[in-house]
Amino acid sequence: MSRSIRVGNAAGFWGDNLDAPLELARSGNLDVLTLEYLAELTLAILAHLRSKDANAGYVGDFPELLEKLGPLLKEQPDLRIVTNAGGLNPSSCGRRCGAILSRLGLKETLIAVVSGDDVLDKFADWRREEIDLSHFETGEPLSESIADRLVSANVYLGAGPIVEGLRNGARIVITGRVADASLTLAPAWQAFDWKETDYDLLAGASVAGHLIECGAQATGGLWHGWETIEDLAGVGYPIAEISEDGSTVLTKPNGSGGLVCVGNVAEQLIYEIDDPRAYRTPDVDVDLTSVSLSSAGTNRVHVSAAKGNPPGRKLKVSAVYRDGWSASGMLAVVGRNAEAKARAAGRIVIERVKRAGFDIQESLVECLGAGDVVPGVLPKSRECFEVVLRVTVRDSRREAVERFCREIAPLVTSGPTGIAGYASGRPSPKPAFGYWPTLVDRQLVEPKVRIGPAESWGRENIQ
Repeated sequence: MSRSIRVGNAAGFWGDNLDAPLELARSGNLDVLTLEYLAELTLAILAHLRSKDANAGYVGDFPELLEKLGPLLKEQPDLRIVTNAGGLNPSSCGRRCGAILSRLGLKETLIAVVSGDDVLDKFADWRREEIDLSHFETGEPLSESIADRLVSANVYLGAGPIVEGLRNGARIVITGRVADASLTLAPAWQAFDWKETDYDLLAGASVAGHLIECGAQATGGLWHGWETIEDLAGVGYPIAEISEDGSTVLTKPNGSGGLVCVGNVAEQLIYEIDDPRAYRTPDVDVDLTSVSLSSAGTNRVHVSAAKGNPPGRKLKVSAVYRDGWSASGMLAVVGRNAEAKARAAGRIVIERVKRAGFDIQESLVECLGAGDVVPGVLPKSRECFEVVLRVTVRDSRREAVERFCREIAPLVTSGPTGIAGYASGRPSPKPAFGYWPTLVDRQLVEPKVRIGPAESWGRENIQ
């Protein structure tokens, strides 16, 4: 019989269900708990935090969670945790976690910190060396004006550094930006001692990682048949039982809410997929067209037959740059012709800002409830009696955005009829960020793994 490893993911993004990690670790009978926190927007937020504090830039929720997980780590000595909570500052995250584990009596717990994904400091040299850093969707070359405003640039690393940490006994592995599926692939790769050329096996575990990377999306969340699911409020988070042959059984904790069936697993399989014949990761190119899904019992789906090919020589880079300031304001509008009144109110706000001396560089007026969330998808069937007006602006000048923020409230008494009061308080300017995806040769990237007991990480934190 093929051996298997149980990997459960309890975070699909930073801000996911706070109770899910504890519940999954407590009831999932796991070998490995993964927590996938990062997205492009998350990197922008972390870059802003790091700009204010050089020791910040990681997901602050994780050390707090680790403190709560302490008793379970003692009760389950074989449970390991793999997470990309390190964000833009995995070493700082490791130091704080080391201090916490030491205080909890787990000072000998080995922590591995994976770095090398942060390539911001290399961009200047790469540009001088005329390395192609063009936008991989538009082909636009990286201009000097954008390069000078970069606040982060991170390569999507693969599973290799995580495997190294686990092979050397790490119980907690903290990474920066790695490919989402690699968090799940790495424990299976290490457990079964696969080779980096076992492409079909790597593909199978990568499919498992892709299926569970978004948390409860694989257990009933966002499923088209949501109204038939029992206890979505108590939805269980996904567990991948990955076998040595690369196949997986996807399931969830017994007694938890939600649903695992062929239908919702199939929906998650094609989520965020461009070419299903070439789902590209740093570890393997996966052919999803060969994947077979079949029921293996209640809330159990067997996933098999993934095919893999060698990965490309390029790695994705997620770069973020400062792009001025932005703000959004909202008001509820009710009554006859609510949509027309709301759109007029939005134009009035922009015009008043202009008359105050600021011609806003970018603005967007939306009527939520009138089809603006998905414009053009459905024909209008009736006049709206109530909508929410949302006006969003972006400008390189903070003072322009600040003036906009002061022009929302006056609409309550000086705009069209039907303004029902505040849907939100006065907005405030926030830093705006632009996203620059590009590709670099993997030989330009040097992943690093540092392993040490919690006590040593914690001591470094105190210093």
